[in-house]
Amino acid sequence: MAIYRFARGADDIADEGDADARTRIAALDAYRHGLDLIARGQSPVDAPLRELAVAIRTHSLPLAPFYDLLSAFTQDVTTTRYATYDVLVDYCRRSANPVGRILLAMYRVDAPENLVASDAICTGLQLTNFWQDVASDWQRGRIYVPAEDLARFGVTETQIADAQADDAWRALSAHETARTRVLIESGRPLVRALPWRIGLELSAVIAGGLTILDRIDAVGGDVFRRRPQLAGRDWLTVGCRALVPGRFSAPAPA
Repeated sequence: MAIYRFARGADDIADEGDADARTRIAALDAYRHGLDLIARGQSPVDAPLRELAVAIRTHSLPLAPFYDLLSAFTQDVTTTRYATYDVLVDYCRRSANPVGRILLAMYRVDAPENLVASDAICTGLQLTNFWQDVASDWQRGRIYVPAEDLARFGVTETQIADAQADDAWRALSAHETARTRVLIESGRPLVRALPWRIGLELSAVIAGGLTILDRIDAVGGDVFRRRPQLAGRDWLTVGCRALVPGRFSAPAPA
């Protein structure tokens, strides 16, 4: 809960409300100062940093992932476009991967190969969310689809603004979902390296991400008219995929 409150609070500073960029960055700098205090063995006065300090000391958690999260949240304030896929993946390295790394440290299973697998899953799930939320991200003034991919497939920002899911957009969407699916699957060995319960939970998370990608593909990438998400019947698919990976796919939307 302490980790969640820290991440949720910092993320809300970056994304929620009407504060200007300078105010948001100053608030995130205050969080960073709290991490500096923890690094020096001191206890911040204000929650959630005070609670986080206890969690970090109790579980001997590394501080680097928390600094990475703040770096990504600060980038959210200042960056609304991504030139290349590599630049976007670097953002995911700091916005998504730290969560997996913190959890692995807490479970004492943070071997190098597990960290690599976790990074693949976390980045893949973050990318899945980006492809799912193209329309709502546009409303917030952001485009996470790399500019190099837009250019490669002949898609313009105007098409996104006009919600045009034409052949070019469908090809672009299929390209993004395909490589994201490969990325998530590459991290699947981590499931077997974890204690049974958390391994099963991770398997379900992976299944949920893959099912969302299937949903996006099923509507030809048209995430503008209806945001692909898990419906009631999808949870059976997720459960089956979690228990028997590779044997089930999501049903096409009605």
